[in-house]
Amino acid sequence: MKQDEGFGVKGVGIGLGVLVMLAAGAALYVRLAPSDPAHWHQMPDIVSDGDFSQGAARVVMAGEDGLSRLDRIIRDTARSEVLAGTVGEGMITYVSRSRIFGFPDYTTVRQRGARLELYARQRFGLSDLGVNAARLDRWLEALAQRG
Repeated sequence: MKQDEGFGVKGVGIGLGVLVMLAAGAALYVRLAPSDPAHWHQMPDIVSDGDFSQGAARVVMAGEDGLSRLDRIIRDTARSEVLAGTVGEGMITYVSRSRIFGFPDYTTVRQRGARLELYARQRFGLSDLGVNAARLDRWLEALAQRG
């Protein structure tokens, strides 16, 4: 009898098939996992400018209508939508998804007088690679340009 040498071609094919199925399952989960507003529509009591491994925070003086103006900018951003909150409530949380894999990032914006506080964070992974900070800075640049 001939002894089997490792997995062979058939075993490698099965292994690759399993890996492809696992990757597809993970991609579907990232896109379809529910976003619980009770978990994500929150913000720290104190927000200050800064970047951290999984997100970023910004604080700007934007006037009493800052949230309303920024809300229009964010709603016009591709792959961004409201998860919870309204301008009238003074706080809104948005979900923004990456172009290819659809990874969700959550940004909560709160109006406190003339002050706008933005708190952006990722859901999956150990680092957002600066994506949230860049998004916040683009939105705030657009807000400043529209004055």
